[in-house]
Amino acid sequence: MQAARHPLPRAPGLPPGVSPRAPWHPGRFLRHNYLAPLGLSQSEAARRLGVSRRRLHELVQGQRDMTPDTAIRCALVFHSDANFWLALQAAWDSFYAWKQLRAQLAGSH
Repeated sequence: MQAARHPLPRAPGLPPGVSPRAPWHPGRFLRHNYLAPLGLSQSEAARRLGVSRRRLHELVQGQRDMTPDTAIRCALVFHSDANFWLALQAAWDSFYAWKQLRAQLAGSH
C-alpha cells in the first residue's frame, strides 16, 4: 500500500522532533562531557576505543558522524548507552536536513 503523496507546504513549520536550535554534534558532546572531564587526550581515548586518532579527531571536530560502530565503542568504554550516541547523531542530522529543506522550499516560490 502506498501512502498518498501531498506536496510540502511552502513554508512548513518546525517538524515534530526537530530541535529549533542546532544540537550539539555527538563528537563535541563526547569531547566536552567525557574526554575533558576524564582528562583523556584524543590519543588515549582513541586507543581505548580501538579507533585511529584521526577518526576520533574528526569526530570531536564535527567532521565525522557518530556511526553505530563508534556508538557501541563509546557505550562500552564510557559505560553509556549506544542508542544515546546514535540519538545525538539523529538529532544533528534531522536539524541540518530540516535546515536544508527549509532553504530549498523558501527558494522555490
